[in-house]
Amino acid sequence: MRNVKVNKLWDQLHSSYWFLPAVMAVGATALAFTMLTLDRTDKVEIDYWWVYTGGADGARSLLEAVAGSMVSVAATAFSITIVALQLAASNFGPRLLRNFMQDTGNQVVLGTFISTFIYCLLILRTIHGEGDGYSQFVPQLAVTVGILLAIISIGVLIYFIHHASTIIQASNVIQNVSADLHSAIERLFPEKIGRGEPEDSLGVEEIPMSFEEEALPIRANGTGYLQAIDDEELMKIACKHNLLVRLKVRPGKFVVQGSDLVLVFPGKKVNQKLAKKINDAFILGKERTEQQDVEFPINQLVEIALRAISPAVNDPFTAIRCIDQLGAGLCHLVQRNFPSPYRYDNNKLRVIAESVKFKGLTDAAFNQIRQYGRSDAAVTIRLLEAIALIATYTNNSKYQAALRHHADIILQDSREGLSQEQDCKDVQERYYEVIKTLDKSSTIKDWD
Repeated sequence: MRNVKVNKLWDQLHSSYWFLPAVMAVGATALAFTMLTLDRTDKVEIDYWWVYTGGADGARSLLEAVAGSMVSVAATAFSITIVALQLAASNFGPRLLRNFMQDTGNQVVLGTFISTFIYCLLILRTIHGEGDGYSQFVPQLAVTVGILLAIISIGVLIYFIHHASTIIQASNVIQNVSADLHSAIERLFPEKIGRGEPEDSLGVEEIPMSFEEEALPIRANGTGYLQAIDDEELMKIACKHNLLVRLKVRPGKFVVQGSDLVLVFPGKKVNQKLAKKINDAFILGKERTEQQDVEFPINQLVEIALRAISPAVNDPFTAIRCIDQLGAGLCHLVQRNFPSPYRYDNNKLRVIAESVKFKGLTDAAFNQIRQYGRSDAAVTIRLLEAIALIATYTNNSKYQAALRHHADIILQDSREGLSQEQDCKDVQERYYEVIKTLDKSSTIKDWD
């Protein structure tokens, strides 16, 4: 439970524009007091050419100029960031805003400007000249570090100008979402053994015959998207109370308060305290995340593709990029072993999960693009090419059936959506290549 909540907390902090700048501001404060302490000690000899050796007035003017410019630059950088977020929301979809909010580069840029400003303010308050009524004090090392921070800030500004111009490019956005998809596959699916989905019948005979009659539903205490489930905590609860728990939802689904989360057998063991513990194992939030939801980055790529092929944008090349990345992700996925929904402890069935299926993921990847791109020959052909590529990575009969199903309906939709005879012929040729590839994979399996 701790790991799931820690991951959720870190995800929230990583998606905020205040956390990293706040940490850097605290670091700048600590640096300022450290440099002032060094300046007040007599053990440090300052005789280097690069150390500031001017008077109090010069130090004040220098730090005031740096602090004032940092405020202006930070405001400009923040304005540019907001504009970039607006462009991302309109061009790629509001669900992509979370990806931009997680961009570490923008957070570091804002943190650098704010930290430099705070550092200069803290040093300014300690500078005293001969006529100020205090003993003269010019922290030469601290002022030198302020100059160094100003130089670093100029470099960061140059980086920010480049970064802001590239972060909203379609190729970078698609690549980043694709990286999230591959990361989710690595995290949520076992090693590359390629045995496919477990048989649905396995474990069914171990479910008690009276399960449906005696199981008691545990209902959700809140409303929101299910972001994560603490499997370890559920297993501990099931083992401790000798229960069989069947999940009714999986991460990524929207949960309404009062809807069923799990069925617990035997239901007579359920009390209010146990129901609260089970509820605490389900993490709800305002939006979906890829923490335990491999379908979410797929939906993000599909959303970018749909906006690209909409009549208002009419950019099939961006849609093709998305199809390429979806194909690459599914090629990665078919080589993985899908976890069994049946979870055991000491050979006793304890938890039955609501597992994700390859067919459902292919439906999420291809259905909407096929429906909206049926009148675009290039998009339709690339869909078939992606399916043919995926077919070369698997000889699993269930996967092949799902791929063939999508190839069939893509061909059917193209006949209704394409007006040119030559386009229809091109699509049909790609379809035959898909069938040939699937048949070849089946032959390889038979030989094995």
